[in-house]
Amino acid sequence: MCQASDHTSDAGCPAVEPLQDRAQAPSRRSLLGAVAASAVAAAPLLAGASAAAAAPSGSSATPLSLTLLGTNSGPPPLATRYGTSSALVVNGRTYVIDCGRGAVSQYMRAGLSMPSLAGIFLTHLHADHIVDYYAFPMLAAGASGAQGFRNPIDVYGPGPAGIASTVTGAPGPVPGTVGMTRLAGQAYAAAPTFFMTEHTGIDPATLLRVHDVLPPPGTGASATNTAPAMAPFTVMENDDVKVTAVLVPHGAVYPAYAYRFDTDHGSVVFSGDTTPTPNVIGLARHADVLVHEALYPAGLAILGLPQALIDHILATHTDVGELGRIAAESDVRTLVANHLSPGQSAAVSDATWRRQLRDSARHARFGGRMLLGDDLMHIAVRPGASRTR
Repeated sequence: MCQASDHTSDAGCPAVEPLQDRAQAPSRRSLLGAVAASAVAAAPLLAGASAAAAAPSGSSATPLSLTLLGTNSGPPPLATRYGTSSALVVNGRTYVIDCGRGAVSQYMRAGLSMPSLAGIFLTHLHADHIVDYYAFPMLAAGASGAQGFRNPIDVYGPGPAGIASTVTGAPGPVPGTVGMTRLAGQAYAAAPTFFMTEHTGIDPATLLRVHDVLPPPGTGASATNTAPAMAPFTVMENDDVKVTAVLVPHGAVYPAYAYRFDTDHGSVVFSGDTTPTPNVIGLARHADVLVHEALYPAGLAILGLPQALIDHILATHTDVGELGRIAAESDVRTLVANHLSPGQSAAVSDATWRRQLRDSARHARFGGRMLLGDDLMHIAVRPGASRTR
């Protein structure tokens, strides 16, 4: 495992460089994205699309596709929605963004192949975004066929927050993704040890190249200034995709990121958990798809939550009524409402979510598509026109 917080590269560890430090010549991906953005008009508003959840959606005729593995917000489990997680397939390689409850099972239900898994990106380290993270290597490392993978994958997630832990028995600073992964490997050491003793398994940690992502020097970001205005910076780049990120405000969480994936076939942005911020609007500029968290405040009261918790949720998430404005100012083609809060249909029906999305788009005069995310919704992404099925 390696740490990329110093923006240097060592064996097997790509550098995490500030975007402004890279060469100024535009890449083929950025040129193609600019041409597509200028040549194709936004698709009509469509707030009524839904997922064909019963059908496997891992295969696609397009080289870029998005599957929402889970769309629920918050740690408390639901029977009707899985935890927040998404899978982006680029030229046959799969990148998982966040690993909420049930992500591994949903990955398989979506018809995705474990050998295609190329990387995992964590927006932040809240439980509902990481609970299934180490389950990927624990359950699939070394397994044969479509159920397992044998080649190392790269993991990118927030670095250390620089604050002390308040958890009983865990003295010292709060770990980042590298430290969390190391501790997870130690906590679950029994199973791989037994398997390896019987020559039937391998150490899951050997299949992970883990990178702590920290904001570039000079941003002024810290645990007390979690999301200052900033330009996107490069997290990773290979022949298929370039990933950039910005910090987003999410209460006490630091660092918390939004990620953008640019490919020759289109661009997809994930907001992570955030309040409305210009950082996301800048990151998502002219993207084909923006997957953005959504909160319907009126639904919280129905759940009977304590007022202090309601106030916290309101202060750390994005009202669905803001999504039309965010989509319009970003000039995206399609916005997908995800990480739905509350996710219970008894509190907020799909019809209510769609009405809120339509109203939000109309008020902001956004002419693109507003889609309500659903578990196993599959979106075939093409520059300027993304289809769902």
